[in-house]
Amino acid sequence: MRYLLEAFVARQWTQQDVNRAAAFFSTHMAPTYSDFPFPKDLMSTVVQQNNALQATFLSSWRLYLKARVFMHTVQCFRYPTTVATLSRRAKDRIEAAFERSVEGGVGSPLLGSRLHDFGFRGCTCVEQSVLGGVAHLLNFDGSDTLSAAYYAQFYLNDGEPVAMSIPASEHSVMTAWRTEREAMENMIEHFGSGILACVMDSYDYVQALAELLPAVAQKQVGKGGFLILRPDSGDPVEAVLLALEAAEKVFGVEVNSLGYKVPKSCGVIQGDGINIQTLDKILQAVMAQGFSAQAVAFGMGGGLLQRLNRDTMSFATKLSHIVYADGIEADIMKLPKSDPLKFSLPGVMAVKMVGGVPTAFPAEGGHVTPEENMLHVVWDHGPVQVEWEKFTRLRQQVDRQWHALPKTADVLSQPLKDKVEAVTARLRQPPES
Repeated sequence: MRYLLEAFVARQWTQQDVNRAAAFFSTHMAPTYSDFPFPKDLMSTVVQQNNALQATFLSSWRLYLKARVFMHTVQCFRYPTTVATLSRRAKDRIEAAFERSVEGGVGSPLLGSRLHDFGFRGCTCVEQSVLGGVAHLLNFDGSDTLSAAYYAQFYLNDGEPVAMSIPASEHSVMTAWRTEREAMENMIEHFGSGILACVMDSYDYVQALAELLPAVAQKQVGKGGFLILRPDSGDPVEAVLLALEAAEKVFGVEVNSLGYKVPKSCGVIQGDGINIQTLDKILQAVMAQGFSAQAVAFGMGGGLLQRLNRDTMSFATKLSHIVYADGIEADIMKLPKSDPLKFSLPGVMAVKMVGGVPTAFPAEGGHVTPEENMLHVVWDHGPVQVEWEKFTRLRQQVDRQWHALPKTADVLSQPLKDKVEAVTARLRQPPES
């Protein structure tokens, strides 16, 4: 929300913007149709009287166009919300595996690095990578989407880092060397004293595990760091298990107090074909083979930032209350007879915690006090004074609240359900003749 407000809603309009908009809308309609009713004079007044900022608190039908623009801007919130939820659902699976097979369970410091954002290269633009990448960082601290990590650090967290990554080879690097061994030894020479990742399937994955890995093992052990093997093709479950078996053979394993094997100074990251379903299958297969879930991490690219849309979580933004030019107010809602499940909620609303669940109420009727209301004004004819949470505190808050919430809940209060019934009855009355 903060990014969209600061980058778009708070953007200053000039008279040139108004003139261009008028020219655009006068030519946008199909031939023989009248011009789009763009209120140029009104918009010029808005620019001159509102410090060149968009007036978005709407009180007249004449600002209908601005209402539509603002509604579509609000609709953009669905993308980072969906990414954050997808990332969090993945974390649920990883946490369950950690509780079962990792010493310390969800308290393990390794948990935050188990799902790495690989999604930048598939994004339609840098802006998408920022919105989606920052949403993922609410749950994990691993990211190669540097645009998001930079924005979160310097714009949302007072310059304090919120994400991290490691040196990692990719296919162009590996194939640029005369031999795969030279490429891997170069990686170890420069980064072997820390954590590094090496892609292993540039030519023959099975052969690389069987011959290349043992050939460079002593050099890596001598450096004293931690090597992460990265398969990037084939069946994801099989590829991970092959890497873990090779790691056990080459480096050995320790058995933790829960009875699961942990490879010594070596692990695996699977970044190909990852979604929630394949992630869960890999975790279950890893533990079934006696390995701890800490031995594997995941990279998610398209599955995290691209393979989702507005329908993934059924997002929609609808008008719910209007004040007409004559001063009459009305609660309104969408109520399609052909699909009653697509109804929208009527009226001005407030939200408060009920039994630990955020629950929506009608704003009127005294159901929610101002102190209880979880909805806060962040824009009213222009910027308002908002004390934004630092990103690190927001991340902690998300984690705490997520664990406290039930998996499913009814978030509509009875008073709001009563209002839905009342407005539905009003709308279904036959029109006056």
